[in-house]
Amino acid sequence: MSTGDAEEIDLPDPSLKNIIDQQSLQWVFVGGKGGVGKTTTSCCLGIQLAKSRDKVLIVSTDPAHNLSDAFCQKIGREPTPINGFDNLCAMEIDANDDMEEMQRSMEEATNEDDSGLQSLMAELTSSIPGIDEAMSFSELMKQVQNLDFDVVVFDT
Repeated sequence: MSTGDAEEIDLPDPSLKNIIDQQSLQWVFVGGKGGVGKTTTSCCLGIQLAKSRDKVLIVSTDPAHNLSDAFCQKIGREPTPINGFDNLCAMEIDANDDMEEMQRSMEEATNEDDSGLQSLMAELTSSIPGIDEAMSFSELMKQVQNLDFDVVVFDT
């Protein structure tokens, strides 16, 4: 790709205003290393999006659960309305709890004859790096897709 080709591509401006103005935007993922301001950015984005959208959800998958601190209120596993807003909710998800719950439900779904399957699944979930996060994220996406929000901001 030559420099001339890059100039022909119509890319949007990399700005907060552009993110807020994109009415077709349904998912915003805020990521980065620890301490760079992911939660602060997620909260600010959520508040700004709530000014132009009907229903906004901020989801934290960070084990530290700083959304409760940022909004000075208890936020749980279910969408919790944020004080001072009619259309902004937040929820804090614990990936480790979700993984344990998934393993428990798999054990309950299989009978004693399937102990080999149970041990295989236990081995898989403990031996493949990142599999627990991937499975938890998959479950989270299923949950969030069933909720009625115009845009979801993920604080990872």
